[in-house]
Amino acid sequence: MPRPSQAVDQALLQSGLALYPQVGCAGLSLRKVAEHAGTQPAMVHYHFGSKQAFLGAVLQQCYEQLFAQMSERSAADGAAGQRLRTALLALAGFLREHRALIARLLMDAAQGEPVVHSFLQANAPRHLGLVMRLLGEVALKPGVLPMQAFAFLMGSVNAPLLVASGALHIGVVPGVLGEQLAAQVVSDAALAQRVDLALAALCATEEGSPDDKV
Repeated sequence: MPRPSQAVDQALLQSGLALYPQVGCAGLSLRKVAEHAGTQPAMVHYHFGSKQAFLGAVLQQCYEQLFAQMSERSAADGAAGQRLRTALLALAGFLREHRALIARLLMDAAQGEPVVHSFLQANAPRHLGLVMRLLGEVALKPGVLPMQAFAFLMGSVNAPLLVASGALHIGVVPGVLGEQLAAQVVSDAALAQRVDLALAALCATEEGSPDDKV
């Protein structure tokens, strides 16, 4: 059974994760966080010290979930192309689940929020480096450079997901078109198909092709 103090700090982190995408760094007050978590503002200071430290902890806890999934899948048995595929699907699934958080991060980064800059500088190289390492283990087609392959994967797999899920979230895609967008761009099947198409375009072998999947 968790210690009472541990339960409080986890409740605060969950409240921060729920509120941050709505209001960003500037709008997130420790009083709002404490109210959402059902505790007192002093508890935020007790567990985290400052608003900046609290925000950093919120972002870091969320990120560690992503990195743990990608690391686990990339370390599994199997061909390099298959491990790259599962890592890319983990990244895409995380971006879809936390689309609002990602959008707020980008806005806060553009506005020069120090805690967001520090978070991105510390963590972006981790999952991007993991993808680059896996790409280095895959036989690419002649003339395809690793960084070009990386840019192609990120653009073809994740960019449509972020745009489509954002459009669906704010309700600018009506009716049947919205249903098609959800099914053909945002769904699990759509993500898997885009990953497979991208890997088939890049890889010299059949490691990342649909025939190689379990």
